[in-house]
Amino acid sequence: MNAIDTIRQRAPHLQPRLAVVLGSGWGALTEHLTDAVQISYAELAGFPQPGVAGHGGSLWLGHLGAQPVAVLSGRQHGYETGAVDGMAVPLRALQELGCHTLVQTNAAGSLRPDMPPQSLMLLSDHLNLPQRSPLVGSSGSERFVNMVDAYDPALRAHARRVAQAQGATLFEGVYAWAFGPQFETPAEIRMLRLLGADAVGMSTVPETMLARHLGLRVLALSFITNLGAGMSPEKLSHAHTLQQAQIGSASASRLLADIIASLHNGVEPANAL
Repeated sequence: MNAIDTIRQRAPHLQPRLAVVLGSGWGALTEHLTDAVQISYAELAGFPQPGVAGHGGSLWLGHLGAQPVAVLSGRQHGYETGAVDGMAVPLRALQELGCHTLVQTNAAGSLRPDMPPQSLMLLSDHLNLPQRSPLVGSSGSERFVNMVDAYDPALRAHARRVAQAQGATLFEGVYAWAFGPQFETPAEIRMLRLLGADAVGMSTVPETMLARHLGLRVLALSFITNLGAGMSPEKLSHAHTLQQAQIGSASASRLLADIIASLHNGVEPANAL
């Protein structure tokens, strides 16, 4: 049985309109779901098995407010296998099920002294540092994806309005995708700051390219867990990232739940939000 058939069998009455990918620090979002159905990636043909601490391996189907959603708890990173198309099957399946919008989340390092750990950053654009694409091997003219406004301006404006109404600080900036799994050197952090990046992480960009290829609108947020190498005396490690993400998980996930729940089915034309 293919993944789509399995999902329809397990959640026959749910037609998700919005897909979410949860990165480190965002797992508490599933606590806000109602009428939730959880399906292990192991039950879904073609879905990856995440191999990174802090990333689950389940698809959750349910509602955030009145919004029907499909939540991918955990992603496969390029550094796990060397391939950057690990999330292609899940995203195509959710698009076929009716999702028109993808909300992405990640943990990231800040390149700005005024954006400290525990901050949230809305992605306005990205730098594809490895110059790798999950669309390599695709055919047809659709593979030449326009990446201008890849992070939907209307969805970003909506997120800013929700954050402002709650009195929450929401930074906005450019996310640099580094392949990993090693952290960046201080020299690389200095280079990224010169290139105009505001945060750096090891995910998100491949999924954005896949989503735009599928015609999905994209909104993305970073949870800041640390300052970049050389910008503070702290010692960087994955354990430190998870610790910082855990501290802010509840508040970050609450804001994200409110942003999603207050969208109008995630399918409104951009000028309607």
